[in-house]
Amino acid sequence: MGGGAGFTVRSRQLIELRALETLDSCSLGLMAGYVSEEKYAVRWEDSENRTTFTLEKTVLKRPYVKQYDPPDGELLDRYGEAVRSGFSLGAFDGAVQVGVAIADVEEWNLSLWVWEFHVAEGRRGEGIGRLMMEELVRRGTASGLRTIVCETQTTNVPAMDFYRCLGFRVEGIDLSYYGNSDWPDGEVAVFMKRRLG
Repeated sequence: MGGGAGFTVRSRQLIELRALETLDSCSLGLMAGYVSEEKYAVRWEDSENRTTFTLEKTVLKRPYVKQYDPPDGELLDRYGEAVRSGFSLGAFDGAVQVGVAIADVEEWNLSLWVWEFHVAEGRRGEGIGRLMMEELVRRGTASGLRTIVCETQTTNVPAMDFYRCLGFRVEGIDLSYYGNSDWPDGEVAVFMKRRLG
């Protein structure tokens, strides 16, 4: 199962999508971070008879600014393997890379996991992210996959809003995905899915 290398998709904006063949500094440079004016507060109750999670959008007093550290060697190896699986994309405006999606397949449950999804800061809102996600959906569907999974954080409301606009829904919350102090006030992992087919 593979996404197929060497494809090209052109949009009305003359953005070209290409299968990534390697993970280079241009792709890594797009993984900078985000700013959010809001976050989702997580309420969690767990008892013998009931477990509930509630996410409630709240406005922050100061914007939340997240800067990503450069990937370490282990993460670079994992992302390199994902790129070799054939589903990762780059979005290009001429010779300039303006978007990246690093994705690979979990074959045991036929899901396409999007590990990184970024559009250059000055190019957001132009439809580049939508174009990349639509291509991932097309390729996942053509490969017989049943779902696409995106992981983000309760602090990244712009990403959650974007994924919702494209048909994704929250299907999972992990209170200690990043560390043991994620909940209640830190970044809590949210898994959003879009069913295919």
